[in-house]
Amino acid sequence: MTLRFEFLLFLFIVFASCSSRKVIPDPVVETGVSRSLAVYRKSVLTEIHYKLELNIPAQKKEAISAHEVLNFNLSTARLPLQLDFKEDPSKISLLTINGKTASVKHDKEHLILLPEFLKKGDNEVRILFKAGEGALNRNSDYLYTLFVPDRARTVFPCFDQPDLKATYTLTLHLPKDWKAIANAELKNSVQEQYRTTYHYKTSDLLSTYLFAFAAGKFELYKGTVNNLQANFLYRETDTGKLKPSLPAIYDIHSASLKYFEDWTAIPYPFRKFGFVAIPDFQFGGMEHPGAIQYKAASLFLDAGATKDQLNSRNNLIAHETAHMWFGDLVTMDWFSDVWMKEVFANFMADKSAEGSGSKDDYSLKFLIDHFPAAYAVDRTEGANPIRQPLDNLKDAGTLYGNIIYHKAPVMMQQLEKLMGKNKFQQGVREYLKKFANSNASWPDLIRILDDHTPVDLEKWNKIWVNESGRPVIDYQIAYQGNKISALTITQQAEYGEKRIWPQTFEITLFYPGLVKVINADLAAEKLELKEAVGLEKPLFILFNSAGDGYGQWPVDPLIQQYLFSLEKPLHRSVAYISLYEQMLSGKTIQPAALLTLFSEGLAKEEEELNIRLLSNYISTIYWQFSEVKERQLSSVALEDKLWSAMLLQKSSNNKKQLFKAYQDIFLSKTARNRLCQIWKNMKAPEGITLSEDDYTSLALSLAVRGDADDTILGTQDSRITNPDRKKRFEFIIPAVSEKKGVRDDFFDSLRFPANRAKESNVLSALYYLHHPLRQEYSVGYLEKSLGLLEEIQSTGDIFFPQSWLLATFSTYQSKAAAATVRDFLKNHPAYNPRLKAKILQATDNLFRAERLSSQRRK
Repeated sequence: MTLRFEFLLFLFIVFASCSSRKVIPDPVVETGVSRSLAVYRKSVLTEIHYKLELNIPAQKKEAISAHEVLNFNLSTARLPLQLDFKEDPSKISLLTINGKTASVKHDKEHLILLPEFLKKGDNEVRILFKAGEGALNRNSDYLYTLFVPDRARTVFPCFDQPDLKATYTLTLHLPKDWKAIANAELKNSVQEQYRTTYHYKTSDLLSTYLFAFAAGKFELYKGTVNNLQANFLYRETDTGKLKPSLPAIYDIHSASLKYFEDWTAIPYPFRKFGFVAIPDFQFGGMEHPGAIQYKAASLFLDAGATKDQLNSRNNLIAHETAHMWFGDLVTMDWFSDVWMKEVFANFMADKSAEGSGSKDDYSLKFLIDHFPAAYAVDRTEGANPIRQPLDNLKDAGTLYGNIIYHKAPVMMQQLEKLMGKNKFQQGVREYLKKFANSNASWPDLIRILDDHTPVDLEKWNKIWVNESGRPVIDYQIAYQGNKISALTITQQAEYGEKRIWPQTFEITLFYPGLVKVINADLAAEKLELKEAVGLEKPLFILFNSAGDGYGQWPVDPLIQQYLFSLEKPLHRSVAYISLYEQMLSGKTIQPAALLTLFSEGLAKEEEELNIRLLSNYISTIYWQFSEVKERQLSSVALEDKLWSAMLLQKSSNNKKQLFKAYQDIFLSKTARNRLCQIWKNMKAPEGITLSEDDYTSLALSLAVRGDADDTILGTQDSRITNPDRKKRFEFIIPAVSEKKGVRDDFFDSLRFPANRAKESNVLSALYYLHHPLRQEYSVGYLEKSLGLLEEIQSTGDIFFPQSWLLATFSTYQSKAAAATVRDFLKNHPAYNPRLKAKILQATDNLFRAERLSSQRRK
């Protein structure tokens, strides 16, 4: 080749290379953390390290002074660099960039670092400031951080996006009698006369939402989880809970860690393990490496704990432990895939318990834990897909909900069945190793799994992950003589465009003394079950008998007469759920008939999880789908059935579950007097153990019914010994008051974010404020409650908007309530679509109750 030709070829290669390179647009300054900003910063930033020093005073009203040193490598200094800081810029007293003092330029929640101060390569930013407190959760004698999804920026300037992992070196200056926990191991502590300084080692790589610490007046328990030192901070004072709970908590963590290490073939991926129990925590738990946070009430259980409570604790600990691999080691690159970490944590937590009992036990628990909660959203007009788009992290909280936590595990179970357990495990292991200490998306995982199966996962993924809703399954059966001549299964979308959900499930035909199980693979609109042809006519058929198929399932009309004689608890549970879903759709059975059926079955049902399921259904039907007059006429009979069933049950846990159901629905004077004596004398029915929390709940149930004894709440307050539980109870009391003016003042106080800071307490209070027996008056709060939703979404934690709506609307059935919701949506045509969807999800039963009532009147 000539020199000229070689030169031209070189230019062609250079230009071709440049033209194929992905062009990343320059970011604009806008509120929140936009996707475009995140993509740009990811392209130019590496080697991020935060050195953060906080001086936390004993008095909550005093500000927290802070010093931050931020180091990073910058590939280009052409443009201003945005640091996220959702706070008043006047809190920053000094800013230096690479040793030069810079003026504070703050715009739309960002601290702007100008190019003239930056350089290509290593940069250092130093900031003296007063820490923001939007996510510090400060109490009088303790605090804890909670930065998910983008709330680290409310406390200190940072690059608040999940794919910019960094290391952290934390120093805390605290009151002398406070203890603390953080992600990293403690390097040393220095005590002075009134203060203690905690110096922590540099952490592992973490996303900003996983950086965490807690500090305050906690007790410290030192233990080990497998071979790891694991410190535990807590504030529980009840020895009746502490003694049995502490060893159990460590045992569950140890078993969970071992399971996930074995399943993933990756040792625990962080240098530190520890956890803290927080009173009235907003979530069940939060997976900060080295400093997992838990709701204290979920961990500390007494001798009267039910199977459901014990299962919930096991699941919670396994869920947060699973996150160490799924979410913490490998993190989604953007919060549109936040569901990935949650589905794996939930699904893997379930799998960790798979070998502890029979297959049917596992299936029963999985069914009850996930399907009703998933259906409660997916059947509504506000249903959302598992994977949702997200333009800005300020809206990330709207992605959370039961579709992520409960439909996604069902989807994952179907995926594992489709691929086979071994192939699924191999694919997930490959994914974890490939993206360890980094970030990945759902398409990244699907591409890896696709290599381990001949199934077209992209096509399957479109229906299960990228679209909302569920199929309505139906059947046609024909007989020739006494034999089946045809059995056809069909499916159609419950709403929206025509779609097909590929899935497998079981159908069981019941005969005297035997059953016939048929495996169905429904991959089209219609399936002819040829295996059924020629079989004898059964007594009845149970669809989805293994409990793993997803959709609205048909119910054989004959099943009701055999329902409580079904031998397997799993079969009964499948039937209970299908009957309830059919009732909601206005098919097969009416609310009054289903209430009678379920309540009569309580004396026969012996499986605790099924009793909990039935009790929840009974409560919903009674309060939301029975009209007021109908409820008043049926209440005494229902009370008698619940009390009689409780006495007949042999298991103390079953007795307690039915006692709580009785406490929930009672209306009669006889029931009131019976419960009042139990509360007054603190003497539970025989075979039942009631804790302080149980007696507190009973006192509130009596008071919300306008109990004649107006001293009941004051007396209960004096009985509560734990200071955190006492504050919680005193917060709720105004919501239960007989005086409308007191309730009005309480509701008005919720307009201010500071009064909503303890979100779990607010939700408990809302339950009583909107109790069915108070709704004639509380319906007046509904319009204002909806009006607060946007502010709640911007100021509250991720679950609070949906929880606010559910606590407000979950038992309404009146036309006035339905009209309020309709008018609000009509008057706000441009309302945030995700918040509108959450309103439609939370009010779905309200509108169903209205429709079912109209049907009964025709």
